[in-house]
Amino acid sequence: MILAAGRGERMRPLTDVLPKPLLRAGGKALIEYHLENLARAGFAEIIVNHAHLGHLIEAALDNGERYGVNIRYSHEPVALETGGGITQALPIIAGQPASGTGERPFLVINADIYCEMDFSTLVPKLEQMNASPDGDLAHLVLVDNPAHHPGGDFALDRGRIVLSGENMLTFSGIGIYRPKLFEVIVAGSVAKLAPLLGQAIDLGKAGGQHYRGTWADIGTPERLRQIDLELSTAGAPADSPAASS
Repeated sequence: MILAAGRGERMRPLTDVLPKPLLRAGGKALIEYHLENLARAGFAEIIVNHAHLGHLIEAALDNGERYGVNIRYSHEPVALETGGGITQALPIIAGQPASGTGERPFLVINADIYCEMDFSTLVPKLEQMNASPDGDLAHLVLVDNPAHHPGGDFALDRGRIVLSGENMLTFSGIGIYRPKLFEVIVAGSVAKLAPLLGQAIDLGKAGGQHYRGTWADIGTPERLRQIDLELSTAGAPADSPAASS
């Protein structure tokens, strides 16, 4: 699942006319990098949630065939925050061919990040969590703290997420979750993800890993300009399907 329902207030006025996932860097929409990376890693079924200007996301990406994936959409009349948005999409997730009973863990990625992680490296963790139904409720990918978030979010202790520690790291916006994590949320309600993660951590049911590769949180116009410059200088392809949509 790719989370694409945010309003992007800090990106205004850019997001007054375009949803944040369609903002461009290096000649592509931000969300396209995720779709291509997921396809390369073997993920075929993708769910994209949207709210603000969501029809533009559907028009740009269509059914995902051009990226080698199948996209289904979860529309939110009002943005439900991360926890609420994932909860609303659970029936769609349960309906995917590989989901079995609807309890299978699934990968979630924030649309408004740029990351060069090889998502295929997360497949063993997905399989491990699926084979242990009473095991972890969440597995988080953490990164080095960016300049705008020096305090970090969590620490790692031998592969376990803890709330504090000597070496704090930042949550990347990439995580694997079990549907059970969201069972306390009423479908259609606004709910944040952080309290759910806090509960999982308190129960000792949150694992994690430290990704040290290229990652950026595209939260402001300045950060968008920076990643656009870096990708353009690196020779990122200027053509993309969404560019011609």
